[in-house]
Amino acid sequence: MSAEAKKQDALPSPEDLREQVVEAVKTVYDPEIPVNIYELGLIYKVEVNEARDVQIEMTLTSPNCPAAQSMPSEVEQKARSIDGVGEVTVDVVWDPPWSPEHMSEAARLELGIM
Repeated sequence: MSAEAKKQDALPSPEDLREQVVEAVKTVYDPEIPVNIYELGLIYKVEVNEARDVQIEMTLTSPNCPAAQSMPSEVEQKARSIDGVGEVTVDVVWDPPWSPEHMSEAARLELGIM
């Protein structure tokens, strides 16, 4: 087996990396809401390709969100911090617009929204 093949075998699979990225993103919180941004439904897509590059699509609760600059950067930093991750792209999208319906059941319970 070549050194390159051994190196590839040592890397986590794209599926495993995706799970690790999601777990890392769950440590990011909107500064105004005591629920992580994944459970808030602000993360629309996390994809990891065979090259271990990560693409994340996220939104914010509103275009005027005070964390509009810092939150996407924090998401990118969390994803980059995972061993085996290649390039990381975080795109802020506005379609579909965020609404409380995007929140997980756990987040709704935490915030008293039912």
